[in-house]
Amino acid sequence: MDMQKIGSFLSQLRREQGLTQEQLVEKLGVTNKTVSRWETGTYLPPVEMLQLLSEMYGITINEILSGDRLGEKEYREKAEENIKTALSKSTFTLKEKIGYFRKKWIREHLFEMIAEAIVILILFVIGVWLDELLFVTAVELVALWRITHYRNQRQIYIEDHAFDGSGSQ
Repeated sequence: MDMQKIGSFLSQLRREQGLTQEQLVEKLGVTNKTVSRWETGTYLPPVEMLQLLSEMYGITINEILSGDRLGEKEYREKAEENIKTALSKSTFTLKEKIGYFRKKWIREHLFEMIAEAIVILILFVIGVWLDELLFVTAVELVALWRITHYRNQRQIYIEDHAFDGSGSQ
């Protein structure tokens, strides 16, 4: 399997669809760096991305892994070889996928979490300043509930994206 040939083919397919790398990044939910690495042949897209790319470009995964459009005879010859190679060279391990989606979720929710933390902190300070123990306790409980909520939402996101690769919620 020729990684640079695959990368060139992916780049060609993207251009044939009239897409920029940025547009492809938005459609797939990956980074510019990731698409660039695929198209330069540095990395092979993971299996779930190969599936999305094949659907998007109207070709088979086998053709992507061959780096060319294939006829019936060529297709059969390359199928077994490409499947074995692709499985052995998947870009990300499960641990790496989990780390990637954890960081992605945090990036997407960071502003919201910071804004909420500031509001909770302000309410806490007001409660302490007014010497209202019940109010301070209520604010602490809300803060703990929000932390738990964010952790649960992040875990759901990670499991949904890293394990089955579908990204459906």
